[in-house]
Amino acid sequence: MDRLFRIGDFCFCILSELSCAAPAHFCQFAIETGVPEYIYRLREVPSLPVLDGKQIVWRPDLEVRQEGEKEIRLIGIRGQKEYYACYQEVSACEANIWVTGQMRGLMPSDTVYTSLFALERRMIRYGGLILHCAYIKYRGKGILFSGPSGIGKSTQAALWEQYRNSAVINGDRALLRRENGRWLACGWPVCGSSGVCHREDVPIHAIVMLRQDDSNSTIRLSPAEAFGQLYPQITVNQWNPAFVRMALDGINNLIQQVPVWRLDCNMTEDAVQCLESALFPDGTN
Repeated sequence: MDRLFRIGDFCFCILSELSCAAPAHFCQFAIETGVPEYIYRLREVPSLPVLDGKQIVWRPDLEVRQEGEKEIRLIGIRGQKEYYACYQEVSACEANIWVTGQMRGLMPSDTVYTSLFALERRMIRYGGLILHCAYIKYRGKGILFSGPSGIGKSTQAALWEQYRNSAVINGDRALLRRENGRWLACGWPVCGSSGVCHREDVPIHAIVMLRQDDSNSTIRLSPAEAFGQLYPQITVNQWNPAFVRMALDGINNLIQQVPVWRLDCNMTEDAVQCLESALFPDGTN
């Protein structure tokens, strides 16, 4: 499979020797024509290569090595002993990716497949941030629900779909990027357990940090409060100082331009009404 893709501003080509296709959610981002800025060469091997480089990160599911400005990653899954893939940057515009036969059974997972490409490294260079959130389009604008796993992001998005006829664009992730001075929530090829993933860009009206409660109330967060709650929900390569600096700059710009609210909420229509009154006072846009 040799195909072009575009996610946000990033156009890339995957030259694949794998017999199985990419997940359907990822294939939404395929394009017919374009000039790729990056090439990934993807092939299956009996065993992963042994590569050099200075080890800078080790986790049960990830080992990162560094050769100058280039990264090497061994990628796995928590709870499994063996890595299933190796990602090696060979230049500023090309990477090799080797996968084992284990990958065949993992291919349907958009999370696993997308992890092969270290896309957050490409996005940050365009000023893009990957936010853990469920996001909807309402009145042509994006409302992003964020917070720790299990807090109810998909639930709140579904309530807006049920009671306000909004459209859920993605149930788990969004790419945030700037275009012509405004922030957009953009499609991302990972949707977690929600199963909802669409390729659509929406101007961001508000980001809503969730907290479960028996009743419903809202408060607009100060920039410092917003930063403290947003930062843990954004994909940041903590081992890369340049990445961290760019992420910090992006978040600071985001919270200066986009209102960030906290919604203490239950799982009823009243939660929708409470937030709608705050985001659209007097029914205005």
